[in-house]
Amino acid sequence: MLRTRKDLEAAEGAVLNPYAQRVADSLGRAVAEPEHRLRTAYQRDRARVIHSSAFRRLEYKTQVFLNGTGDHLRTRLTHTMEVASISRVMARALGLNEDLAETIALAHDLGHSPFGHTGEKRLNDLMAEAGGFDHNKQSLRVVEFLESKYPGMPGLNLSFEVREGLRKHEHHFVRKDGDTEIAYFSASLEAQIADVADEIAYYSHDLDDGLDHGLLKEADLENIDLWNRCAKKVKSEHPGFEGSSFRRQVIRNLIDLEVENVVEATLKRIEAAGVQCAHDVRDCEKALAGYSDDFRVANAQLRKYLYQNLYYHPIVAGPNSQGGEMIEKVFHFLIKNPDRMGNTSIARIESEGLQRSVCDYISGMTDRFLFMEAEKL
Repeated sequence: MLRTRKDLEAAEGAVLNPYAQRVADSLGRAVAEPEHRLRTAYQRDRARVIHSSAFRRLEYKTQVFLNGTGDHLRTRLTHTMEVASISRVMARALGLNEDLAETIALAHDLGHSPFGHTGEKRLNDLMAEAGGFDHNKQSLRVVEFLESKYPGMPGLNLSFEVREGLRKHEHHFVRKDGDTEIAYFSASLEAQIADVADEIAYYSHDLDDGLDHGLLKEADLENIDLWNRCAKKVKSEHPGFEGSSFRRQVIRNLIDLEVENVVEATLKRIEAAGVQCAHDVRDCEKALAGYSDDFRVANAQLRKYLYQNLYYHPIVAGPNSQGGEMIEKVFHFLIKNPDRMGNTSIARIESEGLQRSVCDYISGMTDRFLFMEAEKL
């Protein structure tokens, strides 16, 4: 039997928990559009993100290791897909809107610059007197303005709740009720879940890549609580496992352990807060989704280890630092020669200003395109 959009929306009412964000209760798009016969608004949003140019470019943007360093190492795109997968698992377990959580996860890194966080910091320094640069804010800028694919609509014209989810580091939010602006504290639970999924994917998979690349050693991880806990479980269940098979099983257990902890800890906070609907969630002064206190401490230990032994390792930091220097050279060249940018970027200078237009142009580049541009310019 054919299931239409109305059928899907009705099913949400029966399946989702009361505090989930139902698509039927969405605050809609900046520009109103006719509803689709077969797809809900969040399903259409997901497709718009996946079909965007910015999403495709994530394949050639650095996650930790410089793109092209190894065929099995993660890129910004594979990281994004892993975040989306973890988001769906946690959303389903909590009775939340999986489509919304997944869409936010898929869009969360669209604004990332080339060369990862090194490139982001360099762009932020270059833009210090013109508003700075932050990849989270740039992701929102991409979907609201830069990705202009539909006639008469700004950006991708995504639903309010998806755009709300991309404001994950803001301290307060605002929604409109007619002409009235209403301030609130938190984004939806779906947005909060996507944010935590990002951290779970980031540290567990960076650990995986670091071990695979030989920059991290299993012996050094014996002092890391989360690794030890999972390693003991794997050894007891699979005593013959060793090498890469053992490591991958430990990483798998680590992700499972963290996901289960987040789901259980989040459910306890939901029950303690007594939230009854999605608006109650937004009125909570602190996020409800997250780790338990002991896991937060354990994750901080893992994070510190990765910064000391992986992110600042010369093999990782060196090439990314060179990429940052290239960003600076290309930035200064284009400030003096804006006519060397693409026509779309040139056309934005009048409304957006020269520095912001150059920043938008560079932040949208892949690692390899920046290499090519630097050599050409």
